[in-house]
Amino acid sequence: MVLVAPSLLAADFRYLQQQIETVEKAGADWLHLDVMDGHFVPNLSYGADIIRQLRPISKMFFDAHLMVAEPQRFLPMFVNSGVEQITVHIEATADLHPIFAYLKEHRIRCGVSLKPATSVDVLRPYSDEIDNILIMTVEPGFGGQQFMENQLEKIAAVKKMVGHRRITIEVDGGINLQTAPLCVKAGADVLVAGSAIFKAENPAEVIKKMQQLGEVK
Repeated sequence: MVLVAPSLLAADFRYLQQQIETVEKAGADWLHLDVMDGHFVPNLSYGADIIRQLRPISKMFFDAHLMVAEPQRFLPMFVNSGVEQITVHIEATADLHPIFAYLKEHRIRCGVSLKPATSVDVLRPYSDEIDNILIMTVEPGFGGQQFMENQLEKIAAVKKMVGHRRITIEVDGGINLQTAPLCVKAGADVLVAGSAIFKAENPAEVIKKMQQLGEVK
């Protein structure tokens, strides 16, 4: 089964608890938490304090995506926020080894994200430490962007690189019921979808259809 991770960025923040409860009841597997600092990406979102307050209201797997410069500076506050996985951008740091070591010490899954222009080859030095690879199919920073089909080759290349390792391949950006099958066919295990779920008339139906893509993968 494909895992589905609604992106909180697309939720109505006036009714945040209700929105989270809705997607959890609808069968979502992960909750994707986009953290933006206004430097690494030209947008601001929310931080560790908000995530910490949300943790008690949900049993979903919390998947934090740090779109921040110098992510190592922020790790202590996020490892104590209740997340199970922290993904950092390889473009935001010169060396991922100490970041991954710190996360493993705190029993947090280690994720690495690639912008659309970044080659998969940069992952090779870290292949034995990575738990999750997040492939951006839009330029990071804003929700509601159009899916970049040229990233399907990258998903397939990452799948080939991962081989039999127990690494999840996550895809984020423009994911809906039209683009999700393309990503799963290319090798995606986790689909991050924002507007397609939070703005759907029937979120449970959208989530179920995405999850079932794994049955014919």
